[in-house]
Amino acid sequence: METLNNTAWDVLIAGTGLQQSLLALALSRSGKKVLHIDKNRHYGGAEAAFSLQEAESWAQELTQGDLNLPFHNAAIEQPSLPTEDDDGPKLSFSRAYSLALAPQIIYTRSALLPVLLSTKVYRQLEFLAVGSWWLYTPASPPDTNPEVSDSARGEDATLASKGCLTRIPSGREDVFADQSLDIRSKRALMKFLRFVADYENQPEIWEAHRQAPFPEFLSIQFKLPAASHNMLLALTLSPSAPLETTTESALPRIARHLRSIGLFGPGFGAVIPKWGGLAEIAQVSCRAGAVGGGTYVLGKRVTKIEVKSECANVASDTDISPSQAFDTVLAGEDGVDVVSAACIVGSDEDLPSASTSSQDAQQSARRSISIISSRLESLFPPLAEGAPAPAGAVVVFPAGSLSDGGAESATDSPVHILMHTSDTGECPDGQSVLYASMTAPGAAGFALLDRAVLELLHCVGEEPSPTVLWSLRYEQSQSALDTPASASSSEGRILRFPQSSLDLAFDDGMLERVKKIWQEIVGSDAGEFMKFGEQGNGGGEEEDDEEA
Repeated sequence: METLNNTAWDVLIAGTGLQQSLLALALSRSGKKVLHIDKNRHYGGAEAAFSLQEAESWAQELTQGDLNLPFHNAAIEQPSLPTEDDDGPKLSFSRAYSLALAPQIIYTRSALLPVLLSTKVYRQLEFLAVGSWWLYTPASPPDTNPEVSDSARGEDATLASKGCLTRIPSGREDVFADQSLDIRSKRALMKFLRFVADYENQPEIWEAHRQAPFPEFLSIQFKLPAASHNMLLALTLSPSAPLETTTESALPRIARHLRSIGLFGPGFGAVIPKWGGLAEIAQVSCRAGAVGGGTYVLGKRVTKIEVKSECANVASDTDISPSQAFDTVLAGEDGVDVVSAACIVGSDEDLPSASTSSQDAQQSARRSISIISSRLESLFPPLAEGAPAPAGAVVVFPAGSLSDGGAESATDSPVHILMHTSDTGECPDGQSVLYASMTAPGAAGFALLDRAVLELLHCVGEEPSPTVLWSLRYEQSQSALDTPASASSSEGRILRFPQSSLDLAFDDGMLERVKKIWQEIVGSDAGEFMKFGEQGNGGGEEEDDEEA
């Protein structure tokens, strides 16, 4: 297509984030004429994955405007470049890296995986196992006895400065093998694990504590000692402080974790997509949308939407009245185009006249991406006999564990680090990528992320000690409208997705939002959502594996 100007479409989708890309996948068998655009020159939206050069360009863009909302305050740090004669670890070339802006694990019980199976796009994806979950324990503070000499205290402080990582038990056998728990604690923990496996059918145990802090529930109902609370809080992946993590929110998260273990193989319960995480799913979905007849244009943004006065050129196969269509102005480096669309879909950062802005955000995460000069082999032990080699792992720093003295506080937020090996295709062999996240505000949050990364590298005990070769820091916000997908203006023909979730595990609620908008577009007689037969190649079969 030489030009978009004066063309007509049933559906205009703005943005190639995961939500929009899954919608395009769902519409690829609908018979609708779909135009899918992105203001950026890359696919993925908030879930994009970047090479080093792309990440540097993206960080620079953030300082020049709002093109990449909901991200803010990006900055790149890189140690002094080694000389040619230096034999130390070095960065590889730019495209040897594929760094995810919003990394998430996908539990094997997630509703997303059956969707990828039923639409056939799984044939273009490869998933890798997420292995061990580790809990950080800070070092004990140095002896403050005044009778201890300064020199001795200094030596003790050095020895005690090293915290440790403990592998979190993932089942009955692991619990009983854990030497850090006494028999009474093990029995209480097993009682809780039996309960959470079927908590929905035992409301008499937990509903009275629905809004109570989760640690309080564990102490009152199961007599679990405080030392075991952090272990269970870690399995929730909750970004909130312990006192702000309610029983109602924690139980389904822990149940999700435990129920997923062993579904696809022994020893693991979550996976990550190879080659850039959710960005790979977004691009494969767009590819399937293109195979199904969609048109894709990068570098075009929606700048203006007006109700069309005359709309004779709306696609003839649409069931929407011409009086409901829109004139939509698209701007890009190659000029301005005006297209007609019967329905427009996008998120607030992709459509004009959004009702919220970054200043209205209710929640914000501080994130960092660090390229490490080691595979960190000790944190990826074999999971079980016959289990695949893990390519991902999770490290949780409990609330307050990184503060001075290591005093944990229930009012602080935890730090989570998702670790990816080079098997993910995100970095060269011999290196790894650490994705750190927490909700502490401003510079203090970034400082804690840096400290968490350094503590992790210190804990592995490798010689020479692994180093950070390159790092990116940034903020990601979630606006006040991050509720189920909403419609606005002109009898609901402009449909808005909420901003991407800040969660570290894929939220199945995203699929429900996509389904709701899909139903709005195709009507009640559209058939089953995301159920594709073998006829045609809309699912993205290998013979049609071309870039969208």
